[in-house]
Amino acid sequence: MTLWLLVRRSLRQHLLSTLVTALAIALAGGLLMSVWAVKRQAHDTFTGQTGGWDAVLGARGSKLQLVLNAVFHLEASPGNVPWADYLDIGSNRAVSLAVPLAVGDNYRGYRLVGTTTNYFTQSEYAPGKKFAVVAGGRCFEDGYREALLGSFAAQRLGLKLGDEFHPYHGLNFDPNAQHQETYVVVGILEPSNTPADRVVWIPLAGLQNMSGHDPTTAADVSAVLVKLRSPVAGKTLELLYNRQGNRLTFAWPIAEQVAYLFDRFGWFDQVLTLVAWLVALVATGSVLASIYNSMSARRRDLAILRALGARRSTVFGAIVLEAAAIAVLGMAVSYVFYFSVVAVVAAIIRAQTGVVLDPFAWDAVLLWAPAAMVALSAAAGIVPAIKAYGTHVAEGLSPES
Repeated sequence: MTLWLLVRRSLRQHLLSTLVTALAIALAGGLLMSVWAVKRQAHDTFTGQTGGWDAVLGARGSKLQLVLNAVFHLEASPGNVPWADYLDIGSNRAVSLAVPLAVGDNYRGYRLVGTTTNYFTQSEYAPGKKFAVVAGGRCFEDGYREALLGSFAAQRLGLKLGDEFHPYHGLNFDPNAQHQETYVVVGILEPSNTPADRVVWIPLAGLQNMSGHDPTTAADVSAVLVKLRSPVAGKTLELLYNRQGNRLTFAWPIAEQVAYLFDRFGWFDQVLTLVAWLVALVATGSVLASIYNSMSARRRDLAILRALGARRSTVFGAIVLEAAAIAVLGMAVSYVFYFSVVAVVAAIIRAQTGVVLDPFAWDAVLLWAPAAMVALSAAAGIVPAIKAYGTHVAEGLSPES
C-alpha cells in the first residue's frame, strides 16, 4: 500500500512528464502491435484467399503472375489460352469445374473480367458460400451486353441497377481509350470480402469480341480457374502441363504461390518489425530519462521518506513501480493507436486488392506486446531506482546552496 501511495503521489506531482512519456509509450506500443498484427493477418488472409479454386491454367510463364491475375485481379495476363485447351481441361475427369476468364479492359480503373455464368452459379468463393445478387438484380446472360458489379466496385463507381456505361481499353484507365459498346448494370453482388468485390463482371463473349481487340484471338481466354476432384489430381495435371508440356502453366496449389510472394518480401516484414522494436526501446528509454532527470528534484522528498522510516528497498521499488505504471498508462492508450492504424491499413488493402482485414480480430500480440513494454519500462526504471537507493538522508535534508 505504501508503494502505491508513493507512486500515485509522484505521478501527480510530475503530471506533465508522466503524460508525455506515457504518450511516447502509447505510440510505440501501438506501432509494435499494428505492425505485428497486420503482418500476420495479411499473410493468413492472402494465403487463405483462393476464391474457392484449387488451381489456375494459363499461358507459359510465372505461376505467381497467373494467380495474381486470375484470383486477385492485380497482374496483367501473361498471355492467352486457346479455347481448345480450355475445353480440354474442362473435360478432364480429374476436374470438377473449369471456368474461363478474359481480361484486358476496365471502367474508370476497375477491371472488367469476362467469364461465364457458372462462375457465380456453380462455384463457392468459400466453403458453403456462393455469390449472391442483391434484391432486384440478376446475373448477366451469356452473350449479352450486361454487367454484374462487385459490391465494392459498384460503391466506388456510383453505379446502380439499370445504369449504362462504356468500357475503356486496357487495364489502366485512359479517358481517350473508350470502347463504343454500351453495357447495362443488371446486378450487384452481395459483399463477399474477396477480390471479386472489386471487379466489373461481363459475359466472356462480350469481352472477347469488344471493338479494338485482335479478332484472331477472339476465342482465346486469359486464364482458366480450376476446381479439382482430389489433391492427387493436382499432381497429375501439374506433371501434364508443367513438366511434359511447354505451352501452358498449371499454377497449383494457389495458396502455395501466394505464400511464395510473402516469402520473397519476408525481409521487408523483418525490417518493419525491427523498426517497431527500436521505437519501443526508444520509448522505454524515455521513461528512464524522464525519471532519472527528475531525481535531483526528488532528492529532498526521498530523504524525508528515508528519515520517516522508509527502507531503501521501498524507495527502490517505488521508482521501478512508477516506471511500470507509466508504461501501463501508455499501453492502455496504445490500443487506440493500434485500432486506428490497422483500420487505415485494412481500408487501403481492401481498396487495392479486395481482400478484407479485420481490425478487431484477436491476436496474441495484444497481450504479449503490452506485457513486454511494461517489463522493458520497469527495467528502464532500475537505473534511477539505483540512484534513489543510494540517497543519503543527511545530504538530502541539508539546505541547498
